[in-house]
Order: sequence, then C-alpha cells, then structure tokens
Amino acid sequence: MSKFFAYISRMKNIRRWGLMRSFREENVQEHSLQVAMFAHALALLENQRYGGQYDAEHIMAIAVYHETSEVITGDLVTPIKYYNDEIRSAYKHIEALAEERMLSMLPEDLTDQIRPLVQPENIQEKRIVKAADTLAAYTKCLEEVRSGNREFEKAAEKLKKNIETMAKDWNLASVSYFMKEFIPSFEVTLDELN
Repeated sequence: MSKFFAYISRMKNIRRWGLMRSFREENVQEHSLQVAMFAHALALLENQRYGGQYDAEHIMAIAVYHETSEVITGDLVTPIKYYNDEIRSAYKHIEALAEERMLSMLPEDLTDQIRPLVQPENIQEKRIVKAADTLAAYTKCLEEVRSGNREFEKAAEKLKKNIETMAKDWNLASVSYFMKEFIPSFEVTLDELN
C-alpha cells in the first residue's frame, strides 16, 4: 500500500501565513494549484514572446509538487525560515529529508518519474516555479489588503520588490509581463471584473 497520495492530499490541512491574521485562510493545496497555473502561464509566455523552449506542462507539474515536503514539515513561516543562513541551510536539509521520505512512499517504478517533479534539477525551471510561487504570494497579499487587512501591506511591498528583482536577475521577461497584464485585476472587485 502506497501512502504518497494520501499524504499529498493533506496539503489542504496545512494553513499558510501562520503568523498573520488573514481575512480568508489559504491552504497549501490551493496555493499549489495557483502556483501551477501561474508557472504554466510564465513558461508559455517565455515560449511565445521571449524565445523560450520550455516544456510548460512539465513546469506546471513541478509547481503542483513544489510544496511536497510541507505535508511532513508544515509551512514554516518566512521570518523563521529566512532568519539567518544557518537556519535557512538547516531547513533546506530538513526539506530534502522530507522529500526523500515522501518519495519513499511511492511504488518503485513511479519514484523515478515523480522525483524530477519533487526535486527538479533544472535551475531555470525552478526559477519559473519560484517566480510563480512569489506571484501567488503577492496576489494573496493584494486580496487581503483589498479586503481591508493592513496586516499584509508590508509583505506585499516586499514581495513586489522580490518579483521585480527575479524578473531582472533571472532574465524572465514573462514575470514583468505577468505583473503588468494580469496582476492589476487582483486589485479590483468582482463588479469591476465584470
């Protein structure tokens, strides 16, 4: 009996933004879906507009599994995870151990198929997923601020700067385009969307 997907399904029980009061709670499973959609779009944009040669569906699958370790570790809050280099390094090691534990739950003939999704090696694919992850966090902040929750204002400012840096430093024009084309609609009401 393989327990891998039973564990993965528990992503819906892991709350994000643990230190912040949220207007609407967000769980890791719904976050992963949004990251997958954003990563897919970024890869498509890179291919269509900026000469990329990415497998957009593969990148989308990496994004689906990008929080796999959290079903074991939980969602460690950013101020702790990035407090200093020692903690960051130790946590990366813990994440790797959790990923290996999760992969060990798969039938042997599937492990080699799913490992590259849980532990991708291509740096540019990982960067696209990280950019999508940051975009998803940013949209969460915008939604909270729009709902009157000032708790997310500073996080939104910091994430916006991080996104701008990623787009420039990682040569991902798709991220800048996504910010201009898609993100503003996250700041309007449903009536305004209609």
